[in-house]
Amino acid sequence: MQFRLQDGLAILERTPSILDVWLRDLPDPWAFANDGHDTWSPFDILGHLIHGEITDWVPRLRIILSDSSNRTFEPFDRFAQLQANKAKSVPDLLDTFRNLRRSNVENLRSLSLTEYDRTGIHPSLGTVNLRQLLATWVAHDLNHLAQIAEVMARQYRLEVGPWRESLDILG
Repeated sequence: MQFRLQDGLAILERTPSILDVWLRDLPDPWAFANDGHDTWSPFDILGHLIHGEITDWVPRLRIILSDSSNRTFEPFDRFAQLQANKAKSVPDLLDTFRNLRRSNVENLRSLSLTEYDRTGIHPSLGTVNLRQLLATWVAHDLNHLAQIAEVMARQYRLEVGPWRESLDILG
């Protein structure tokens, strides 16, 4: 599927609602479950998505659209949420994510983008274009929704007994 902004926005706009329905008022054993040391829980993933809303997608979009001769992105700290959200609750994070995403989508819509081949420099990937950045934002959301489903499903890896063979999500 070729990237089209309207199609991408259909996913970006829905992610906060999906997460809200899925995680709000969820018992802690689900919201904080992970696959062991150095793996992320749904809570951690939500924090990661928030950090991306603040420091990744729109700031990089602005760099690409700028007239600056230096369009190099700042490195993204994929683990910043692990310290930043310790005192917060799942509802706090859901509300924060919804508000940030709404603002970012409104910002994106207001730009009337047409130059999807404009480029920026990713610190480890090199030259990337606006189309790739926006498509990655959408795929990133879907990747983390799948990650949440997987980590939650694996909590019952042993409990499902012989059905485990039929459930690819359990690995």
